Amino acid sequence: MTVTLKEVAERAGVSRSAVSRTFTDGASVSDKMRRKVEKAARELGYSPNALASSLTTGRTKLIGLVSNNFHNPIFLQVFDLFTRGLQERGLRPLLVNLTDEIDPENSVRMLRQYSVDGVVVASSTLPPGFAKAFRDAGVPVVHSFGRATSTPQVHVVGVDNAECGRMAARELVGRGYQHIGFMGGPENATSTQDRFAGFMSEMAAHPEIKVSHSYADQYSFDAGRREMLRLLEKPHAEAFFCGDDVLSIGALSAISDSGLSCPDDVGLIGLNDMEMARWENINLTTIHQPIRQIVTSSIELMVAMLDEPQRYPETRIFPCSVVERGTLRRTPNPSF
Repeated sequence: MTVTLKEVAERAGVSRSAVSRTFTDGASVSDKMRRKVEKAARELGYSPNALASSLTTGRTKLIGLVSNNFHNPIFLQVFDLFTRGLQERGLRPLLVNLTDEIDPENSVRMLRQYSVDGVVVASSTLPPGFAKAFRDAGVPVVHSFGRATSTPQVHVVGVDNAECGRMAARELVGRGYQHIGFMGGPENATSTQDRFAGFMSEMAAHPEIKVSHSYADQYSFDAGRREMLRLLEKPHAEAFFCGDDVLSIGALSAISDSGLSCPDDVGLIGLNDMEMARWENINLTTIHQPIRQIVTSSIELMVAMLDEPQRYPETRIFPCSVVERGTLRRTPNPSF
């Protein structure tokens, strides 16, 4: 049988309001009273009713965690970090799949039906308008892995994707490749656009090197494999910067199935440093994105917004770094 608040009050010899205050965050209750109530609750096996509490406090502690790229394995890592981090803060994540959703207002209506206290948009491919729609509806929102800007309309936490593109280009130029390719994800994704812009800005300083570019229709293994198979049917680049690791792994599969080897015939560098990139049979050279720090910072901002909803939006950008593994040829020795 469910133990009631009334039974705890009777066991502790206090009023029902005292029990309610004991289990309400921020409510005033003496240490002596708290100890009595908690002792009675343990003895009876009582657990506070979160839904009933939300009616009293006006807060559900539900945080909408929304994304649209569930087929990308990197988001298993992202969701794991988010859900554990939110739960450690006493918040409850509500996972929402926005794949194929094109209307931000539909997303706002859906999340408001659940009376969420805030929303984390965890996606680099959803347009910025999705996060802004939540802000305009008065819902505290943080856009994780969002587009870096000096004048944010919502809180943004992520990396400088343009700098990642420049970093990849510098790495490939430094390896001595004379034909370098960019194989991005969906062309309309802001992350793809920024990575390509950074890549091309760096390559503009090397007119002696041939540059080509193409796009996969998704950030997925199958999309990366399909696009690389298409590219390998004709003269192609010596090395590619792939838009993320899962595209790179698909490209690696296509290279192998085409009877070629990596890095001897085709070089690859990815982006993210997802767990699979470290596997021995993949061993992908990539750009490390500090996912754990991005998630932790996003949660910190969300918690701060719950106490200060009008907090001025800020952008938090974390640096990336190249992780050397086995899918690019070694840097040529300098001449003396």
